[in-house]
Amino acid sequence: MTATHLELLVEEPSMEAFLRAFLPRLLPQDRTFEIHAFQGKGDLMGKLEARLRGYAAWLPADWRILVVVDRDDEDCLGLKQRLETTAQRAGLCSKSRAGGLPWQLVNRIAIEELEAWYFGDWSAVRAAYPRLPSTIPNQQRYRDPDAIGGGTWEAFERIMQRNGYFKGGLRKIEAARLLGGVFEAGRNRSASFCRFRDAVLEAVA
Repeated sequence: MTATHLELLVEEPSMEAFLRAFLPRLLPQDRTFEIHAFQGKGDLMGKLEARLRGYAAWLPADWRILVVVDRDDEDCLGLKQRLETTAQRAGLCSKSRAGGLPWQLVNRIAIEELEAWYFGDWSAVRAAYPRLPSTIPNQQRYRDPDAIGGGTWEAFERIMQRNGYFKGGLRKIEAARLLGGVFEAGRNRSASFCRFRDAVLEAVA
């Protein structure tokens, strides 16, 4: 059954700000969503099973849940397995375990952080912050947005500051809200963003 409503669980307010600006531009107009931000990854992971058990008790057939966490420096497969096991214990059928049948929940990982998605659509970033150079995606260390070493948000902040933005430090929620409003879903080079986007579109297709 096609989803008419999405519930998104995210680990912090900047992802919430990004998605609140981005999702209305991705979803059909007759679909709704709500985003629940936690106080960091530890808070989300610690409360996730109880939250999912609550959903399992009443989730309508035309609702879907998306859990979105940063990989940070964790092993991606290990983190995904933890999320999948938590969903199974809570009594929800995840996309990974559904075997092509209808699913209730999908787990998605931003690799390594939300800011990697920004590097994946540098044209959108430059539309919001026009003093930034267009050549960033051509540089070896930024060519694969999901493989930027040393902290993605730190790399993003350094580039911004070198070009006259956020001299006092990256204001993550402000940037997320602005960039979510200019992102183009079809041109992003971040594989983790594309997997998130495709899960959303599959849910509402």
